[in-house]
Amino acid sequence: MTEQRTLRVALLGAGSVGSQVARLLQEHADDFAERSGARLELAGILVRDPDAPRDVPLPRELLTTDAESLILGADIVIELMGGIEPARTHVLAALRSGADVVTGNKALLATHGAEIFELADQVGASVSYEAAVAAAIPIIRPLRDSLAGDRIVRIFGIVNGSTNFILDSMDRQGLSAEEAQRIATELGYLEADPTLDLEGYDAAQKAAILASLAFHTSVEIDDVYREGISGVTADMIEDARRAGSVIKLLAVCERIADADGEAISVRVYPALISREHPLASVHGGNNAVFVEAEAAGPLMFYGAGAGGVQTASAVLGDVVSAARRHIAGGVGVGETPRQSLPTARIGRITTRYQITLEVADLPGVLATVAGILSEEQVSVATAMQTVENAGDATARLVIGTHQATEQALSDTVTRLAESSVVTRVASVLRVEGE
Repeated sequence: MTEQRTLRVALLGAGSVGSQVARLLQEHADDFAERSGARLELAGILVRDPDAPRDVPLPRELLTTDAESLILGADIVIELMGGIEPARTHVLAALRSGADVVTGNKALLATHGAEIFELADQVGASVSYEAAVAAAIPIIRPLRDSLAGDRIVRIFGIVNGSTNFILDSMDRQGLSAEEAQRIATELGYLEADPTLDLEGYDAAQKAAILASLAFHTSVEIDDVYREGISGVTADMIEDARRAGSVIKLLAVCERIADADGEAISVRVYPALISREHPLASVHGGNNAVFVEAEAAGPLMFYGAGAGGVQTASAVLGDVVSAARRHIAGGVGVGETPRQSLPTARIGRITTRYQITLEVADLPGVLATVAGILSEEQVSVATAMQTVENAGDATARLVIGTHQATEQALSDTVTRLAESSVVTRVASVLRVEGE
């Protein structure tokens, strides 16, 4: 019987995901050996403080603060530290040493992905990152491998479970934004810095990764248009309900072609989705991503978008794949972008708006508003006016537009805000999923 090879695995970080990875590697060592063809030996765990309390008990002898020695002695390096530095330095050092890298670090890949993948190609190593975008949901490997022979046209969906939990709680339970955020914090959904979730930074990082992979081009985080959910109110949720819609924070990555040529648009913002659309039924902290390909058509990926053990599942799937490559031999899968499509500014996209206005409750107001839209070449699809309080001199007007360029719609909102009949532009939401 041939003796089974042993591969040394270095784990960088022992937080909620890293500690679960360490636990599973040890508890299911025999299973991983059967699946990968090699014994996966956890060589050490890089931590800031070996004596810090942890939710999952870890062998004290595995904990170390010596990153260099741990990395240089490893065949596979798992980076779960988060942030840019020292994660970037450690990942580059691992690749230069000949190790394969598995990471769940969306911020690192969104800002330094091109540098990391270029080095991996040069040394013949692999960088796997299934856990970086949608936790347990397999989306990276299908885009990179299963759909490699197809042409991706569009990706859109929910990639941040924290904001989905908040918006879903506001919609289904009638909670205020503040109440929903408090519960999300208590449940551990929000990042230590909640603005990463609430202002769309987390989703934008994931959108940059997805777009780079799907369109084979380099998308920098600064190329992603971003709006968060901090401006979404209970009134906006109720207006959406009246219109038969729900508000979701969406990441949208798509090819566009117009008079200026072909480009890609990558954007994150709260948008209206029809309650009949599958994304409307994505509740709690779950994620869902639609992929539209020319040959395969529409595909949907759904599941847990957060959680330590759920994310560990994706990490360990990448570890098994890396181990198989070590046993079989050969170079890693290349990820260096092969195209150079420009990233379009938000003004070039075509979309629809739902505009909520507070207007003077006087005859001719609707005609004035419609005239402004007509002058900007934006047509009205729906209009609903309500008087909020008897005797009040203002009314609430909710307008749904037909499709137009973002620039034309934005200019229309500016004109409306300046109009003498409009007291206030209460909200502006885009409409997606049609």
